[in-house]
Amino acid sequence: MTPFTQLRAIAAPIPLANVDTDMLAPAAFLKTVSRQGLGRALFHAARFNASGAERPEFPLNREPWRHARILVSLENFGCGSSREHAPWALLDFGIRCVIAVSFADIFYSNCCKNGILPIALERQVVDQLLVDAADAKTAELAIDLQQQTITRSNGEIVPFVIDSQRRARLLSGADDISETLAHSAAIASYEERVRADTPWLATTPLLAWRDA
Repeated sequence: MTPFTQLRAIAAPIPLANVDTDMLAPAAFLKTVSRQGLGRALFHAARFNASGAERPEFPLNREPWRHARILVSLENFGCGSSREHAPWALLDFGIRCVIAVSFADIFYSNCCKNGILPIALERQVVDQLLVDAADAKTAELAIDLQQQTITRSNGEIVPFVIDSQRRARLLSGADDISETLAHSAAIASYEERVRADTPWLATTPLLAWRDA
C-alpha cells in the first residue's frame, strides 16, 4: 500500500448526500478481482451516457477536476453494499482522499485499508470546501496527515481528527497483509512448536496442502 503523508492536489466537488457504493463502482464492474482498470467504473452512470461518451457536466469530466485526487462530498458517503471495488475504483482513478460530512463505516474502513484517507468534517466546513472545489482558481487543497490539517487556497488551516492506529498505518503504508508478515518470525516459531507438540498433524492432508 502506498503511504499517505502529504497531498497537494485538485479537489473535485460532489455535492451529494448518500453517495453509495453502486454509484462509485456499479455492479457491472464487480466481475473482476483486480484493482487495475476500475477507474473507468467510478461514477460510471454519471460520467458516461448510454453510448459511452463523457457527460461534460460531470465534474470529473472537466478541467481541472478530471485530474482531481481529492473528493469533497456530503453525508453518508460510501453507503450501500460493502463492496471493496468502491475504494479500488477511487484509487485507480487517482483519488487519495475523500472529505465528507460522514461516511458509512465499512466504506471508511476499506478506504483506510487501501491507502485512501477519509476525512469527516462538520457540515459548515464541508460547505466551504465545496465552494472552494467548485472554482478552478481555489480548487487546490493541501493535506498533511502528520499534522492532521487541510490548508485551503486562502491559507486557512482546517484541522481534522483520525484514529491514531489508522493514521499510523496510512503514514507507513501498512495494510493487513504487511502487518501480518511483520510477525512472520513469531508465526514460524509457533508453527514449529505446534509441529513438535502435535506431530500427528504432519500426516493430515490439511498440513500437506498448506506446505505445498
